[in-house]
Amino acid sequence: MSEKKSFYITTTLPYVNAEPHIGFALEILQADVLARWNRELGKEVFFNTGTDEHGQKIFEAAEKAGKDVQEYTDYYAEKFEELKSALSLTYNAFVRTTNENHIKAVQEIWKRCKDNDDIYEKEFEGLYCVGCERFLSQRDLIDGKCHIHQAEPQLLKEKNWFFKFKRYEEKLLKYLQNPEVIIPDWRREEAINFVRDGLEDFSISRDKSRLSWGIPVPEDDTQVMYVWFDALTSYISTLGWPNEEEDFKKFWTEGSTLQVAGKDQVRFQSLMWQAMLMSVNVRNTDKIFYHGFINSGGQKMSKLLGNVISPYELVEKYGTDATRYLLLRHIHSTEDTDVTWERLDEWYESGLVNGLGNLVARIMKLSETYVDKLVFTPHQSHGTVQSLLTKFEIHKALDHIWGEIADLDVFIQNEKPWESKDPEVLNDIVSRLYHIAHSLIVFMPETAKRIEECIEENKKPENLFPRLNA
Repeated sequence: MSEKKSFYITTTLPYVNAEPHIGFALEILQADVLARWNRELGKEVFFNTGTDEHGQKIFEAAEKAGKDVQEYTDYYAEKFEELKSALSLTYNAFVRTTNENHIKAVQEIWKRCKDNDDIYEKEFEGLYCVGCERFLSQRDLIDGKCHIHQAEPQLLKEKNWFFKFKRYEEKLLKYLQNPEVIIPDWRREEAINFVRDGLEDFSISRDKSRLSWGIPVPEDDTQVMYVWFDALTSYISTLGWPNEEEDFKKFWTEGSTLQVAGKDQVRFQSLMWQAMLMSVNVRNTDKIFYHGFINSGGQKMSKLLGNVISPYELVEKYGTDATRYLLLRHIHSTEDTDVTWERLDEWYESGLVNGLGNLVARIMKLSETYVDKLVFTPHQSHGTVQSLLTKFEIHKALDHIWGEIADLDVFIQNEKPWESKDPEVLNDIVSRLYHIAHSLIVFMPETAKRIEECIEENKKPENLFPRLNA
């Protein structure tokens, strides 16, 4: 089967109940690397992100701030949009769940699910977690508290609309049998086990008297939609669905599709969303990549715990490309990583100031001094980086490139070109550096470009990575 020429990638949509933190910055940077890489492979790419703007958490946060809820969401949506410039992101769509086109798409997916007899109404009493914005089962509780938010849920009784989730157990198991649909594989096993333990139909609406901030349920003015039913639909509303031609046809129906999400999203992304797609006869997502979390002192960074680091703080201290490097190389792609400012400083100094920055300055000084005209040929062995990106091992791809940086440093020490002044040796060294720069293009685009330009002009660069507190 020939490889598909169009590629669709989306992040999850972060809640706009606070400013961005580096947990989401990591997710969108990973997605950006994969989008850039697919463009390098010659594919037409649709890269989507956006903001999730409905639900109880946002409504309560706006009330607490004393602001109109739409004004509140507008303010924080802009904070997320500003990441594009701060982190040098290349997404070409930013979907907001308060947008009119998205609202129409969500109401249409509701109608189609209902027409397929997948939505029904019933009175329900259960334990509700505001943080999760959903009713919990006993397996979601540890010592009577939500296992994610460590908070006691509220006992609620109300009439809601429900989605026939249980109806899709066999179809979901069949979907999950493909070993390529979820990366890493243990997340796929987690999804399979969740289905095998038995699915329960889930509530997809909330009583409007309790929560008015949401998309109205078609033909029922007493209810608004469950925020997850709303937000997940953004992955196709951004492509113009329910119009099944144009972008939707090119990128979802005929292209390859990838979702990037946090590891706590398995039941939503791999199960609920896939069941919704099955209900409306839209093909399922090809791959879902679940990244690990950034921890602080052993605890997951979260707005609720108040232990977050702002990506804007990182950019202000280290610069854009250095921030990309720190998060992409030193945060494990699929497992949790503990981060402190001290560690960030160490990674910056060792990998960038004393590593790449020092190597570039050293080589270009030698070249500028001893070579009138460079004749360089970039080394073409990108195979390892390509292979690692295929497996979504982004941190290992950068480890490999830094291994090449270390090898080149050793080669220079052994060859001592400042003694031999051999132009062939210097041309070979510069060729290897050009190859390193080209390998970095999807990870550190501005740095890669600056190094390539210095080589092409045979001049030493300005200080690539200033020392901290210099």
